[in-house]
Amino acid sequence: MSLKILDTCVNCDVCEPACPNKAISMGEDYYVIDPALCTECVGHHDEPQCMVVCPVECIVIDPEHVETHEQLEPKYRQLMAKETTA
Repeated sequence: MSLKILDTCVNCDVCEPACPNKAISMGEDYYVIDPALCTECVGHHDEPQCMVVCPVECIVIDPEHVETHEQLEPKYRQLMAKETTA
């Protein structure tokens, strides 16, 4: 699954550096998560770090980008392979 940031985001800037996949960036009005890069921290941490650090709890599972843990593991490996060849 990918996560998404709701419009209740206060732009506190703590989620972006917490994301090991660099999936979080500033959108037009508030931070957004790129579903192609989000692995819910699978391969890095036991739980999504953006959700852990968010003070307003505005990060939720994105129902439009549902992935199982079994799908996230190869996605993580693919992202890491791209990073090492870049």
